[in-house]
Amino acid sequence: MISLKHITRTLSYILFVIIKYVPNLPIRSSNVGQSFRRFVARGFLEHCGEGANIEYGASFHGRGRGVRLGRKSGIGVRAHIGPYVSIGDFVMMGPEVVILTRNHKFSDTAIPICEQGYEEYRPVIVEDDVWIGQRVIILPGVRIGRGTIVGAGSVVAKDIPEWSVAVGNPCRIIKKRMEGGMAVNGDLPAECDLT
Repeated sequence: MISLKHITRTLSYILFVIIKYVPNLPIRSSNVGQSFRRFVARGFLEHCGEGANIEYGASFHGRGRGVRLGRKSGIGVRAHIGPYVSIGDFVMMGPEVVILTRNHKFSDTAIPICEQGYEEYRPVIVEDDVWIGQRVIILPGVRIGRGTIVGAGSVVAKDIPEWSVAVGNPCRIIKKRMEGGMAVNGDLPAECDLT
């Protein structure tokens, strides 16, 4: 038997697909498009925090199943978010970011890849106070640590520790940020030593 919660989530998601292209219209002190998208997203996301922002054209694969969006965090313009993604508080996201949580199977060379199905989901976790630049691609199973900056166009295939600045394809740490006024080095390569 289908539950009322399932029906509500499905109808909310269908409404979101219809209204995701509502333009951002500033009226008085609020933005109608953003407010409407946030309101509808609360009906199908696992969690949508206070002041969260979902920009124009953003989409959720898997109808937002298992997606958590923290307080005052944003999903960028035309971003694509897979299922089982946890985004912390105060996260900034540029346009066209892609977060993937599973891949195609490809281990059996006797079967075409398109007929092998999918691997299991591997959740992605973006901790608090992270800035993800435009067109970043985050692959399944990655954790991006608190206070991290991921440069535009990066492909993130491995975990990034907190307070890092990381760029490139493949994404690599180029320096560490300051935490409480103190330099944080961690285990950086010699060329990234801040001392």
